Amino acid sequence: MGNLLKVLTCTDLEQGPNFFLDFENAQPTESEKEIYNQVNVVLKDAEGILEDLQSYRGAGHEIREAIQHPADEKLQEKAWGAVIPLVGKLKKFYEFSQRLEAALRGLLGALTSTPYSPTQHLEREQALAKQFAEILHFTLRFDELKMTNPAIQNDFSYYRRTLSRMRINNVPAEGENEVNNELANRMSLFYAEATPMLKTLSDATTKFVSENKNLPIENTTDCLSTMASVCRVMLETPEYRSRFTNEETVSFCLRVMVGVIILYDHVHPVGAFAKTSKIDMKGCIKVLKDQPPNSVEGLLNALRYTTKHLNDETTSKQIKSMLQ
Repeated sequence: MGNLLKVLTCTDLEQGPNFFLDFENAQPTESEKEIYNQVNVVLKDAEGILEDLQSYRGAGHEIREAIQHPADEKLQEKAWGAVIPLVGKLKKFYEFSQRLEAALRGLLGALTSTPYSPTQHLEREQALAKQFAEILHFTLRFDELKMTNPAIQNDFSYYRRTLSRMRINNVPAEGENEVNNELANRMSLFYAEATPMLKTLSDATTKFVSENKNLPIENTTDCLSTMASVCRVMLETPEYRSRFTNEETVSFCLRVMVGVIILYDHVHPVGAFAKTSKIDMKGCIKVLKDQPPNSVEGLLNALRYTTKHLNDETTSKQIKSMLQ
């Protein structure tokens, strides 16, 4: 079936799939090409978005100066001039989240359709599974960067306050066309989230399930749990792990595993942490804890703070203590 997904050994199904996913080399088949090409248009911009976010420094100094000297017009203009291009960047990030959401929904449609099982889909649509993984990988990287950059919300709050003051005083606001009030409201909600991209994907997955009532919810949740299991098995099995030609693939797999767990937890009625969950949460957390601590703290925090059911009564004390 190509080289993204190879079934290496037979295994008891209750233990989960025992696969090697070659995230490094999957190529689309003819039947995948239409969706693959649509998603690829979005994904090719992902690295540039991350670079822009990584280099985002904010206008904290100019804003502080303007606030401390409210009567100094030059300082007000300087702060406004510094914030306008930054808001343009924030708008670009937000618009990219909308494109990513549309791409995810297209992939979910392809990877959950009847009559195939999640495992069959991952075998048949290897390149689409890889793109799904790439979306999750991007999402967690974006949110890790956003969480450590308070300038984003400070800049946008200043922009909105200044804009509303200009309106009251009937001052023409250069840059208002850039972000109108309705868009500004949506952007505010987006950036108020600790992990905005993950929230966007969780909401999109939940919406996908509710809009496709003729599709059993298990088609979606089993797709997610299968990917989580495959990533876990690859990471904890030296024979499989040694097949990675690039060390970056390890962090890629870790992020994908955490991403699908969070999506599963938001979409599945009882979540990822219940005893009936198809995800081996203890095994997944152990794999994370076996990595160098500084490399996975952000991922452990994502499980602690962006999942929905961790603090439910049905979650075992052992799992809760593993994440403390």
